[in-house]
Amino acid sequence: MTVLVASDLDRTLIYSTAALALTMPDPEAPRLLCVEVHESKPLSYMTETAAALLAELKEDPSVVFVPTTTRTRKQYQRIRFPGRPAPYAICANGGQLLVDGVPDRDWRRAVAKRLAQECAPLEEVHEHLLAVSDPAWLRKARVAEDLFAYLVVERALVPDEWLKALTEWAEARGWTISLQGRKIYAVPRPLTKSAAMREVARRTGATATLAAGDSLLDADLLLAADAAWRPGHGELADAAWTAPNVTALTEAGVAAGEEIVRAFGRAVATLTA
Repeated sequence: MTVLVASDLDRTLIYSTAALALTMPDPEAPRLLCVEVHESKPLSYMTETAAALLAELKEDPSVVFVPTTTRTRKQYQRIRFPGRPAPYAICANGGQLLVDGVPDRDWRRAVAKRLAQECAPLEEVHEHLLAVSDPAWLRKARVAEDLFAYLVVERALVPDEWLKALTEWAEARGWTISLQGRKIYAVPRPLTKSAAMREVARRTGATATLAAGDSLLDADLLLAADAAWRPGHGELADAAWTAPNVTALTEAGVAAGEEIVRAFGRAVATLTA
């Protein structure tokens, strides 16, 4: 049996300093391993235990570990997980499928064709984001991989009614809005992690799929897996979202990341016994 393990990264497996949620007394805090450096500064972490468990999981010949992220290829390539490199990675929320680190051009063309047929063009959405954003709280506006757009904002200053209106506007045009920390993502609804996961499962002959994620953009991935987990923080937890195949963890922050890797390991052991 081949088991595909597709996991979201930020606030699922890896955590910035602000997202660690180290609520225990300092002497009881877990030892951390830095797995990402950006502009010569440490950026993202796992617990050392989670890192060791992930390396062990990746060495299992029955497992295909697939990092699955909304990050661009460049942002993903900053991450250094322990153990051997993942043969497949899903970036740009499913818009880019990397095979041994190289973008799969056939997959990218298939994605572009579907987006052109099923939703409003990126240019229209990006222009709308710029037109309705307030300079008082907008810090950056970016387009990622020519696939989706996002804003970097001062979250406390963004009116809830503005976010609701943007969500309604986007949904009418086949797009999804997701708030993750200081970023507001606008992503085409057909651009999904689950579609890319299914493609990797087809190519590898995986007979079972496991997944984890914390945000609205991960919901389709979790629903598509045979078994899935979400941490006790994030958009899905805030909405009390769950499904029959999804385990809602109580752990939050970097402790949830460790528990997710443990859960993957237990599930793989059960499936391959």
